[in-house]
Amino acid sequence: MAWPLTLGTISFFLAVIWGAPLIRLLKAYSLGKKIRIEEPTKHQIKTGTPTMGGVMIIVPVVLITAALNIASLVGNTPGGRSILMPMGTLAAFGILGAADDLAGIRGMHKGTGILGRYKFLWESLLAIAIAIVLRYVLELRSVAVPTIPQKIDIEWIYIPVAAFFIVGFSNAVNLTDGLDSLAGWTSAIAFACYGVIAYLQGQAPLVVFCFTVVGALLAFLWYNAHPAELFMGDTGALALGATLAVVALMTGQWLLLPLIGLVFVAETLSVIFQVAYFKMTKGKRLFKMAPLHLHFELMGWSETQVVQRFWLAALLAGMLGIALALL
Repeated sequence: MAWPLTLGTISFFLAVIWGAPLIRLLKAYSLGKKIRIEEPTKHQIKTGTPTMGGVMIIVPVVLITAALNIASLVGNTPGGRSILMPMGTLAAFGILGAADDLAGIRGMHKGTGILGRYKFLWESLLAIAIAIVLRYVLELRSVAVPTIPQKIDIEWIYIPVAAFFIVGFSNAVNLTDGLDSLAGWTSAIAFACYGVIAYLQGQAPLVVFCFTVVGALLAFLWYNAHPAELFMGDTGALALGATLAVVALMTGQWLLLPLIGLVFVAETLSVIFQVAYFKMTKGKRLFKMAPLHLHFELMGWSETQVVQRFWLAALLAGMLGIALALL
């Protein structure tokens, strides 16, 4: 673990050094966040805060990962090929997220970004392509079940399941990205947990990748601490969620992802239940507001209380997830 932890620290310093120049650049081009009118009133002061901060995370991770794996990629070794998947996923979904952020700021639908159906289509196409590569290039088609020694081969079902997890968690992290530091902390915890699981499996390149992401996320949190100077935007949220799913799929422990990513799942389910209940009752609400973090804010919790309690829940869920991975 010495090398992955060291690289995580290097990733932190590389990312945090260019954080301030990035914020100045985003401000110069007026790339500020649009806050929905229906959100709590105190959120309106965040309008104009630079977004697309996911670039601060993605660039150092891609550069470090590519540099570390250049020899294995040239040599066409399995380690080099395999690490292309999470790195490529991070970059691809980051580009999609950046397009969505730019559309939300300067496009025809300012404040909303790319229309939902088109965004979902691109996410699905990317996810299916990634799932096919995982299945037929990396030859992954099994799932680990706690207490069962051997992984279970699910054959052709693997592709739709993998695509579902990739699309689902890209959007789940995006829904969680609504309070200062919330998505950053919960993502860092989840990647650290899967870094430990990959270490236990002896997947050295994947361990390095996970902790490189953690280091970059901690650097982002330096600027995203309340009151935030920078938001990750869809650029970071979509990329982190999809990449987390790919990492989980590569360990085979993707059944534990809903547990390790408990906060992401809870945020997503709160939106689904809110919409379903609203339609069934013709206008009534199950929560004061969705996603879930907004419900607790309207209950009287401060933004800091919500964030700290949510990442504590994420930490406990992650610890349990690692424990189950050992069974």
